[in-house]
Amino acid sequence: MNIYTLPSGGTSSGGAERRKRPRLPRRPAEGYLSLMPSIDTLIPRFKAADRTTRLETLLDYSRKLPPLPERLELEKARGDHRVHECMTPVFLWVEVEDGQVHIHADVPRESPTVRGFVSLLARSLDGAPPEAVAKVPDDLLDQLGLSETLGMTRTQGLTAILHRIKRTVAAS
Repeated sequence: MNIYTLPSGGTSSGGAERRKRPRLPRRPAEGYLSLMPSIDTLIPRFKAADRTTRLETLLDYSRKLPPLPERLELEKARGDHRVHECMTPVFLWVEVEDGQVHIHADVPRESPTVRGFVSLLARSLDGAPPEAVAKVPDDLLDQLGLSETLGMTRTQGLTAILHRIKRTVAAS
């Protein structure tokens, strides 16, 4: 069973009936940036999903965070670009090149919700103009329905990550 279907509790001669859950984006690992929904598209999809589906979707995103480009590994090793407001060791690079935002990050696999949120931001904002990043709601976690799902400490760290992205883009 994938994260988009649930057993309905009933059966039919053909086996267990299933009802569709609200569809959240699933991307293949290759070409992960192509056709990624925008934040504006993700908000109602997440909001319509139940708590379990939202968490499973973050786990799915966590597996799709692209590896850190080799050119940034030395900076990470020095401790540069760490988001200190987050208890999880998150390293974040935000670049604006030719009017497009690019986000690179390294988050341990042992922190799948944090990694999933960072992946969601990196994937949905990659290639966006700075104006689109500025329009991302500051209360994105609330709008995605994740605030009540995640603890306060985690929510504060994830909000700090979003604010770091927005500040860096605004300063570019």
